[in-house]
Amino acid sequence: MSINNKITASEVEKSAHATRRAATQTNKMKITPAGLIRRAGLPAMITGIIFIGIQPIHPPDALSSVTTTAWVIIQSLKFTMCLLGLLGITGLYARQVEAAGWLGLTGYLLFSLFYALTAPFVFAEAFILPLLATEAPKFVEGFLGIITGAPAEVSLGALPAFFALSGLGYMLGSLLFGIATFRAGILPRGAAVLLACSGPLAILTMQVLGHPLDRMAAAPMGIALIWLGYALWSDRRVQVAASMSVMGKAQSGETGAD
Repeated sequence: MSINNKITASEVEKSAHATRRAATQTNKMKITPAGLIRRAGLPAMITGIIFIGIQPIHPPDALSSVTTTAWVIIQSLKFTMCLLGLLGITGLYARQVEAAGWLGLTGYLLFSLFYALTAPFVFAEAFILPLLATEAPKFVEGFLGIITGAPAEVSLGALPAFFALSGLGYMLGSLLFGIATFRAGILPRGAAVLLACSGPLAILTMQVLGHPLDRMAAAPMGIALIWLGYALWSDRRVQVAASMSVMGKAQSGETGAD
């Protein structure tokens, strides 16, 4: 009888161990909100890297550049940057949503507006303007004039207004989102200060130096996004929260099995 009891106890222990191991593996594979937020730091970092990297090699915003390979590559990178930027700042906002308050929400929406409105512009620059460079050069020059500030000889409809709105989102969005991030105190405050200053600095540089020298103002914004993205991606507090959630679920499973 004692031998049978030992065998039975051993089998029960092995079964319980197998159940715990299966539950742990399942929880590791499960995608958690905390994990998604932390991973959003990577697109934020890539956004900053692209934003800084394209400035020194950006072709002139001129009709002669539109049909070149370099133009298509740079504009495609900018389009990718906009998509990744939306993901990145969404993760940054989600990490501090409660502490950021209404100021953070306003800054997030305005900053998102910049990327959302810029994306179709750079998509058109990459894939539509090269097709129109020969057939409608005046339109292409007018479209590029929205960026350079040169007057257009053709009607562009509401395009200049949308571009101006994206600039407003860039300036106010980065300013308010940076201030909210600083006040929240969850992500690095130095990066928050840099982000808050980068938008207004870009507008000031454009007014003083003009285009294309205003591209130099992209550096503070890019550095701030890289800094914030890395902080989010390596945030141990998010990792701990996710681990505690997994452990709690595993323990609940074990209790239920017992």
